Amino acid sequence: MAADRVWTVRESLDWTVGYFERACVENPRRSAEWLLSAATGLSRIELYAHFDQPLTPAERATFRASIERRAKGEPLQYVTGEVAFRHLVLKVESGVFIPRPETEVLVDEALKALPRGGVAIDLCTGSGAVAVCLAFERPDVTVFATEISPASAAVARANAERAGVADRVTILTGDLFAPLAAELKGSVDVIVANPPYIPSGDMPALPAEVAAFEPHLALDGGPDGLAVARRIIDDACAWLRPGGVLLMELDTDRVKSAVRIMASWYEDCEVRPDLTGRDRLAAGRTRRV
Repeated sequence: MAADRVWTVRESLDWTVGYFERACVENPRRSAEWLLSAATGLSRIELYAHFDQPLTPAERATFRASIERRAKGEPLQYVTGEVAFRHLVLKVESGVFIPRPETEVLVDEALKALPRGGVAIDLCTGSGAVAVCLAFERPDVTVFATEISPASAAVARANAERAGVADRVTILTGDLFAPLAAELKGSVDVIVANPPYIPSGDMPALPAEVAAFEPHLALDGGPDGLAVARRIIDDACAWLRPGGVLLMELDTDRVKSAVRIMASWYEDCEVRPDLTGRDRLAAGRTRRV
């Protein structure tokens, strides 16, 4: 974009779509819309209602800088600082795992399993997407979430504040169950987790946009991709009440293996699909006494 002329919303959008197409940026129009929306403060719909509106010099400078970052492969969510997830727009930043649309199924299943006034634990919370959505959509529940990365935990707290649920979502920094109060043991209704599940040997083959920008701590699941999942399966029993539910999001290649491991400790173990029909969730209940 030339800096020495006035650019309207339409011209800026059209130029950027073409530039992203030539640069082989994924979803060029969507990327252009989100970046221009962030630069101007207009919603993506409002952009099309204000086609002839000129960009201010400040908006143009912000937009131009974001175009350069996106063209270099930086994820759109990091460039805009936001990600849409279910009914919320969440804060996200470099070093924080970007929540995926398929994780919305994990929220759906947890909402079904939570009784009125229930208590949930969200492990590996990242941006807090699952924990915050559970509390936002169920004003009667209390959620405790843990995250090993202090930076990600800070973002999760900001998202809880942003959604108005910080009074019912407690974000703790630490490894899995370690930072939780012992008083919770044996009383939790639902434990959810989206742990790292990519085998270490597969990490180099990840798409560049993921490998170069997203935190490997949130991706690398050890030699077979189930190192963290096994720890969760082993320890969750002590925290769930009898008949409490464990739900873990994994990929299609590992979710069946996780369910077989769960069968030694849990009942009603099964694989549940995501919205595309792919095997996605490992689910089971602690045995009732």
